[in-house]
Amino acid sequence: MGEPVRAQSPALAPALPLGRLLPLYLAQALATGATTVSTILASLVMSSLGRESLSGLPSTLISASAALSAGLFGALMLRAGRRVGLGAAFTLGAGGAVLGFLGARAALTPVFLLGAALMGAAQGGYQQARYAAAESVPESRRGTALGLLMLMSVLGSFLMTGFSGGVETLGERLGTSAEVAGWLVGGGLLGVAALLILAWTPVRPPAQVAAKAPTSVRAAFAVPGVRSTALALATAQGLMVTLMSLTPLRAHHMGMDHTGVAALISGHIAGMFAFGWLTGPLIDRLGVRFGYVGGSVLLVLAALSATLPGAAWLGVSMFVLGLGWNLAFVSGSKALARHPAAQGVTDGLGYVAAGAGTLIGGLVIARVGFSVLAHACAVLALLSLVSAWRVGRR
Repeated sequence: MGEPVRAQSPALAPALPLGRLLPLYLAQALATGATTVSTILASLVMSSLGRESLSGLPSTLISASAALSAGLFGALMLRAGRRVGLGAAFTLGAGGAVLGFLGARAALTPVFLLGAALMGAAQGGYQQARYAAAESVPESRRGTALGLLMLMSVLGSFLMTGFSGGVETLGERLGTSAEVAGWLVGGGLLGVAALLILAWTPVRPPAQVAAKAPTSVRAAFAVPGVRSTALALATAQGLMVTLMSLTPLRAHHMGMDHTGVAALISGHIAGMFAFGWLTGPLIDRLGVRFGYVGGSVLLVLAALSATLPGAAWLGVSMFVLGLGWNLAFVSGSKALARHPAAQGVTDGLGYVAAGAGTLIGGLVIARVGFSVLAHACAVLALLSLVSAWRVGRR
């Protein structure tokens, strides 16, 4: 991507415009909280609707919708600007969450699934807020800006986890379950996020950001390094989602209870987001090649440690999995910030990889066991080294 392995020293780098970035950061935190209290509980809602055999369908719809919408939102933001695109994504998510709530409360499964699909389509848009954050700062500080955005995401997730008692109370008042009420709460959070985006002014106009970058998807992917960056992002996303989704199944087979599985997920979320304050500045200082290599190594270790006996190793695996994803994700996002036309399509590829990974992974476990899946993931994690090699060559 033409970036040197070492960037400008953080001591000499300009300060982040935190005041102007705050609405964007808060909106992303609220969006993560909305995802935590609504879409993660979608399988439980399906079960309550008497459709337990289709409990995985909402997640599939969410991933498929996100994959289809990511490129469209990317094109919209390139044409009309980040504020318009992100505002539309948050508004669509708010409408989808409310529709999902109404469908679930009225026991109308098709309406609930439509709401889930709209929520997924919204995620394909508002997950691109990280590029808006990266574009708002000099290149030497983009890793730091991305890391802080991820830290805000984990704060939003943990905040809503701690607010679970309030969601249960709301459900009782509405005469429904906490899982269903969570969708209404998610809609409210995304509505506030849309209002925050209206109050946010991009630091740089879209035309200025993309002035020297190709404006078509084909031209963007023809630039040396863009395809290898997309490979790193899609690989990290696919492997992370696959192992995150299927490791709890291994934990269940090992005899772990619900509390133990919840602890695994909490450790994984901490690995994904909580260390953005550290990984972002490190990538700014050492370069994206460091992030690709470090992410690849950690993803390999996460896959291999998941096969070791004992619940403790599963905890280690889930945390390391999140941290490895963090390094690869921040590095790839920083590198791709130069090429807006490739961003939405790359995000779509990540969603496709995640959906295919979970589908194929479930079949692999059923036929030959979890260990075979984990070792295959370890081999695939080495693909990020291709991106590191491409950066080193340039």
